[in-house]
Amino acid sequence: MAVADGPVLLALRGLGLGDLLTSVPALRALRRAHPRHHLVLAAPARLGGLVPLIGGVDEVLDVSGPGPVPYDSPDVAVNLHGSGPESIRALRRTRPGRLLTHAHPLVPDVDGPPWEPETHERRRWCSLLEWYGIPADPEDFALGDPGPSPLSGGEVIIHPGAAFRARRWPPDRFARVAAELAGRGHRVVVTGDATETALARHVARLAGLPEECVLAGRTDLAGLAALTAHAALVVCGDTGVSHLAVAVGTPSVVLYGPVPPALWGPPPEGPHIALWAGCRGDPHGDRPSEGLLEIGVAEVLDAVTRLRGVGVR
Repeated sequence: MAVADGPVLLALRGLGLGDLLTSVPALRALRRAHPRHHLVLAAPARLGGLVPLIGGVDEVLDVSGPGPVPYDSPDVAVNLHGSGPESIRALRRTRPGRLLTHAHPLVPDVDGPPWEPETHERRRWCSLLEWYGIPADPEDFALGDPGPSPLSGGEVIIHPGAAFRARRWPPDRFARVAAELAGRGHRVVVTGDATETALARHVARLAGLPEECVLAGRTDLAGLAALTAHAALVVCGDTGVSHLAVAVGTPSVVLYGPVPPALWGPPPEGPHIALWAGCRGDPHGDRPSEGLLEIGVAEVLDAVTRLRGVGVR
């Protein structure tokens, strides 16, 4: 743990890649509002590779989930994690001088705005800060330059994985998309983390792609950011890579199942197409959601064609 020089601002976001990226506007607003504070981000250490691209974060404290948070007496603690009450209680145990959080009925002595379930995730955390008088811009989500790509650039990224099966489009459909795009002359690569290597290889094999096209487990987070920034297109489900494409400005086709893009999707005016059948469901389910299965291969390929510069050759 770094030694803080001055007052500490502790922000809790103990979740995954997409969660971190949707909190970037709020983190930057906190930096502007507290320029002399030592800003500690309590988040999984595996996400640390992206922190330099966010800017303004002085230290990453390895925390997964709502806590516990091993820090003592920050000047300000900010709950960017969830609605509570676990995250609220975890931050209260750090004995902050001031706690910024949503209100929760199980912690009645802590003030804050009500939790609004139908708010886009970027807007949610900006609205929280605005309730406390801190201006925040939900459009301030772009990451800094991640540097050169580990490949030559211009690839189409197929990312078939997701944290829960409810958000995973069938691998054979990803493979059909990959095969078609490779047939159009695009350089197609299949990405994923180390736990998704078998899935990525399966998709590549079905698509007839060579082994060197499988990058799952071979790129760290900083490398994935650079790869995505220099890619031509990303095709994926509702997962962290979709937010990464938004954050680096790479066109994407994103397949939504149980959760509507109005809550987690890309900006409607950006170079992105969000596909959703209009069916909500359990985002943590153990099988692909019914709405996700309604999205067909032809619909995805049509969306790819509609994105400028990535159409049929």
